[in-house]
Amino acid sequence: MRRSFPLILLSLLILTGASLPKHGPIPIEKPPTDAGAEEAVPTPDKKPAAPADDGKGATEKGPTAANGEQPVPQPKQADGDEQSTKDKKPPADEKDQRADEKKDAEPAPAPIVYPPVETENAAEYAKCLTDLKAVGATFVEAKRIDDGKGCGIDKPLEVTSILPDVTLAPKGVMRCETALALARWTKEAAQPAAEVAFDKNIKIKALNQASTYICRLRNNATSGKISEHAHGNAVDIASFRLSDGTTIAIQPRDEDGTIDGAFQRAVTASACLYFKTVLDPGSDAAHETHLHLDVIDRRNDYRYCR
Repeated sequence: MRRSFPLILLSLLILTGASLPKHGPIPIEKPPTDAGAEEAVPTPDKKPAAPADDGKGATEKGPTAANGEQPVPQPKQADGDEQSTKDKKPPADEKDQRADEKKDAEPAPAPIVYPPVETENAAEYAKCLTDLKAVGATFVEAKRIDDGKGCGIDKPLEVTSILPDVTLAPKGVMRCETALALARWTKEAAQPAAEVAFDKNIKIKALNQASTYICRLRNNATSGKISEHAHGNAVDIASFRLSDGTTIAIQPRDEDGTIDGAFQRAVTASACLYFKTVLDPGSDAAHETHLHLDVIDRRNDYRYCR
């Protein structure tokens, strides 16, 4: 132990003398930059400065939105485009435009001129009244009818019965010529047919009518010729009421093998001897429930019976 102490002391003295010098080496200066200023070292987490504003609310890259984002650039309009855009209107459809031009070019349609109410021949009318009274019809002379549009009767009659025991239900308005043809047909054709078809004691007590005078077009259409009802020339018979209380209704009976069917076909055929036009349920859909009878004049006394 005594021998090792001097060795330990010598080692401490050697270690103490091996400390660093008081002044280290002087570092060499870095050469200056071209601008003579220090180079800024960018900071990774710091955003670059925004470009300077020119005082007009826009930078070199365009206007800045309120949220700081750069807006999408819009195409510039050429000079005068703004005004022309305001003046432009969507073009009209060429077809409609041509139709409008054609419509403007066409003249306005001429107003419809309706014929006046036909005046009755005084002599013929007087003879008709005499014959109608002789057959036993009940009627009164009514005031002249002029409803315009070609509708009217110069000397209308209001008929309540066409024979002494045969009423017209309900009463109807017509010309004397129409009433006389209806009375003669009932007396000379329909009544004998009822006696043959049903019984010799059976009599027709009423003609149930569906229409006499009315201002309308044919078949109640919205266009076309005026109806003969509008001139007082027509009457529609819907059924016959017999003395035994039976009613024979007019209906499609071309293939009806009953006695009612035979009676209807017989009176329909005979009506064409008294009227110029006879339309039954077989003629068209508009006459499926009645017989249309009218006295319209036709050339060469032609008859239209269907």
